[in-house]
Amino acid sequence: MRIAQVAPLDESVPPKLYGGTERVVSHLTEELVRQGHHVTLFASGDSRTEAELVSCCESALRLNPAITNPLLYNIMQLEQLRSQADRFDVVHFHGNLHFPLVHALRTKTVTTLHGRLDLPGLMTFYAAFPDVAFVSISKAQRQPIPAANWVGTVPHGLPPDLLPFRPVAEGEYLAFLGRISHDKRPDRAIDIAARAGMPLKIAAKIDNADVDYWNTVIRPMVEQSPQVEFVGEINEHQKAAFLGNATALLFPIDWPEPFGLVMIEAMSCGTPLLGFRHGSVPEIIEDGVSGYIVTSVQEAVATVKKLACLDRSVVRQAFERRFTVGCMAVHYLAIYNQLLSGRRDSCCRPTTIPM
Repeated sequence: MRIAQVAPLDESVPPKLYGGTERVVSHLTEELVRQGHHVTLFASGDSRTEAELVSCCESALRLNPAITNPLLYNIMQLEQLRSQADRFDVVHFHGNLHFPLVHALRTKTVTTLHGRLDLPGLMTFYAAFPDVAFVSISKAQRQPIPAANWVGTVPHGLPPDLLPFRPVAEGEYLAFLGRISHDKRPDRAIDIAARAGMPLKIAAKIDNADVDYWNTVIRPMVEQSPQVEFVGEINEHQKAAFLGNATALLFPIDWPEPFGLVMIEAMSCGTPLLGFRHGSVPEIIEDGVSGYIVTSVQEAVATVKKLACLDRSVVRQAFERRFTVGCMAVHYLAIYNQLLSGRRDSCCRPTTIPM
């Protein structure tokens, strides 16, 4: 099958640091190539791939201070795709700027939505494009816009050897990995660790939009908490040790997280999860198997001691059963084939991975 993967340009594929969407695009692209498909990746020029790379800008836009108007590069990316669209059986988008272009493409298209869908204006926006075929990354993600043209639900997947299993957590600390933002609630993580009497390591990116939250809320909490270490933003190589040596990953979110890639990254290492019941958390954590789901800081503190009792090999098995890149590719290929065959009735049934 001839497949085009169209990635956002903010980060390289895979990203050098933070960038969940681009990381997923990378894993999917490389797995499809490994399975023998002809894949073309439309991405930033500093991307690394075994697929054919179409460079849409010299380097990732977020890390290039010379870029003042990233929209220009996104438009040029779409023009590069339009001019080559006849080469592909399926074009798989990971964004939303392309919607007006879909009807002009003489090929099948599908779009994975990676972000939250409960923001103002999005329902009207997606209603304006009723024929665009969408894939969700969790059932919870769909809830704000249930009437969209959903053709499947495919959870993210990782290469099984990317973050190797660690049968013993050598660090005896709790981990928080992701982004410093109010939605991610690093303040809850600090509170939980302090009350539970456990060290906490925070590895997180600070976006420009969150600098004030960091300076006024989180940094003072870190400075006043001797058991908390702020590591900063880490890369893929550092992530394996950071997650693998943790007693557990704290995922104390306060928003409808569409997926939460860090949860399956921790599971790959065998590291149990402690997540708050929001968004996709109940779809990822098998309560009492790969971790525990809680609804309050008080409940989280009471649950921390139970995490070390979970069998890390069982956590890893839960990852292998549901969240490998092989699982993800199988389900995307099923959607591609359904689109190509025109079986809209079967295509519109959610493609899911059972618990």
